[in-house]
Amino acid sequence: MNRPPCPGLLATALCLAVAAPLAAQSSQSPVMDVVRANLERSSTNMVAAAEAMPADKYGFKPTDAQNSFGQIVSHVAGSNDFLCSALSGMDSPQAKVPEGDAPKADLVAAAKASYDYCAKALAHVTDAQLGDMVPYFGNRQVTRATVAVGVANDWADHYGQLAMYLRLNGILPPTARRGMDD
Repeated sequence: MNRPPCPGLLATALCLAVAAPLAAQSSQSPVMDVVRANLERSSTNMVAAAEAMPADKYGFKPTDAQNSFGQIVSHVAGSNDFLCSALSGMDSPQAKVPEGDAPKADLVAAAKASYDYCAKALAHVTDAQLGDMVPYFGNRQVTRATVAVGVANDWADHYGQLAMYLRLNGILPPTARRGMDD
């Protein structure tokens, strides 16, 4: 299936809406198909970014007010567990996500596990369920559609952060390497 690229942070929501008609040609759940495609792309790029940063740079942050590279990787793993659980209704994994100052290997493993969990959790979510109310941050109830757009935005936002941190350390981000999807 040909789909337009989905760069940018806020463009993710628009991309979901634009790409959905392309997926509709062969699916009853074109929006969730696009979310799952974004999940696959994000998993590849985010894990590659986490692996690309040297372990001794996991504490790097451009300014004191920003999160460190390791804190972002930890945050993504925790957010994936929460958001994919909310979106799917599947129980969140019981494993505790390591803190941002944990060793690189632990953080990379947590990121991989969180994306694997999301792939399982979102495998059977359909567009027909997008109007259902589910738990969200702040003990609120929102539609599954809100969570679907939110998680896709979260993936784009945090990959953008990691890509910037890599560049600030002289490392080419995964999506800037030849042959990588953005």
